[in-house]
Amino acid sequence: MARIKLDEDIKPLSEFRANVADYIEKVRTTKRPMVITQRGKSAAVLLDVSEYETLLQKIEILMDIQIAEKQINDGLVIEHENVKKQVLARLEK
Repeated sequence: MARIKLDEDIKPLSEFRANVADYIEKVRTTKRPMVITQRGKSAAVLLDVSEYETLLQKIEILMDIQIAEKQINDGLVIEHENVKKQVLARLEK
């Protein structure tokens, strides 16, 4: 995901409402998120759909890594040779 440009990608809600289609197109083409503010404070972030999906995939991978690290630390591992034997035994059935 491209980094946000503070001078271009932060818009007040009133301005966003008046130019919704333009801002959605801008987010699609630049692949940068847009921060929508309300009463001077950040209220929401508008993301391109493909950028959102990519972000979710990255989070899922990081969560899988975290789970794997915990399993390793807890000793829940199986040696490669043992796994290989188990798989081959199942395939022979």
